[in-house]
Amino acid sequence: MNEFEWRRQLRALRQPRAPDHDLWPAIDSALDRAAQAGTPATRTQPSRRQRWLLGAGLAASLCVAGGVGWRLLQAPPGNAGATATSNWKPADPRLAGAAIELDAARMELELAIRQAPDSAGLQRLLRRTEQQQAQLRQLADRAS
Repeated sequence: MNEFEWRRQLRALRQPRAPDHDLWPAIDSALDRAAQAGTPATRTQPSRRQRWLLGAGLAASLCVAGGVGWRLLQAPPGNAGATATSNWKPADPRLAGAAIELDAARMELELAIRQAPDSAGLQRLLRRTEQQQAQLRQLADRAS
């Protein structure tokens, strides 16, 4: 069979086609048999195990949400130097984009340091980001 034959067969599949026989009598008889056997066609109430799992899942999600809220309330406020750099925006749009990116990176690093305060790598990245912000400020001062 070549490609021409395949394409012809595919075009023939696009045509609407009626079923060979009516499907409803078979469906109706299957529902009648299920009703006579006493098995419900659809399950209306969840089982005891499903209710227990639903309750346990709800309790676990509330515990997680409460824990996150508690951690956010217990988090120390950010340092004062960090808020000063977040308000700075250079006049040059190219430098402004870089300032926004560096500020976002600094804030993410500060959040990561709150979770792992002993991480030397995170501390090193934060210092490097702050150095880059200082260099960007110097560049903006020279440009204006």
